[in-house]
Amino acid sequence: MNKYIIIGIQGCGKGTQTQLLQRDFDLVHISVGEIIRWHIENHTKLAARIHRLVNAGTLVPDDVVEQIVHRRLEEHDWNYGFVLDGFPRNVPQAEFLMESYDVDNVIHITISDEVVLQRVLARRLCSKCGLDYNFIYHRPAAKDICDICGGELVRREDDNEHSVRERINHYHLKTEPVLDLFRTKKLMVDIDGDDTPENIQSSIRRKLALPPV
Repeated sequence: MNKYIIIGIQGCGKGTQTQLLQRDFDLVHISVGEIIRWHIENHTKLAARIHRLVNAGTLVPDDVVEQIVHRRLEEHDWNYGFVLDGFPRNVPQAEFLMESYDVDNVIHITISDEVVLQRVLARRLCSKCGLDYNFIYHRPAAKDICDICGGELVRREDDNEHSVRERINHYHLKTEPVLDLFRTKKLMVDIDGDDTPENIQSSIRRKLALPPV
């Protein structure tokens, strides 16, 4: 069983890399962002609070994220392991994960802030089926139309320059202490995210001593 945490600023390609690991090693992808979007789409009790915060360009509070992650991990559907994305957000949460789940490694994908901004502003989401596009790497055949269902491609409400820069600053402020802890525990592998998805995946597998692509 392999239990990984993947850390990186939004737009660094965590989702793509996690999908490749999930496909080949039967790992469960536990994405805090996807769980939060599910709450918003299904109008749960958390949805109104989350929606206000996301639209303002701020992150969902730590206590809400912690509650979401604890509930998800308790489902124990990760027989071959998991890749946890979007958590931990602070040192106490990191310590809890290491003690409770015996984490194997932390995959840290790094890119510059300006590349983050460029990638995030190029993101689009199908308004009907929810498929993600990025106009840098994945353009639809017809402009602003989903290749799969024909739905309109739209920008997420919080994908504007002001909100993205706020999230970048917040990420650096809160994440550095967590990264320092993982470095101290010798759990972290640093991956250069400014490369092709294929090369990034090869680097991850090499550093984790996993079978190559």
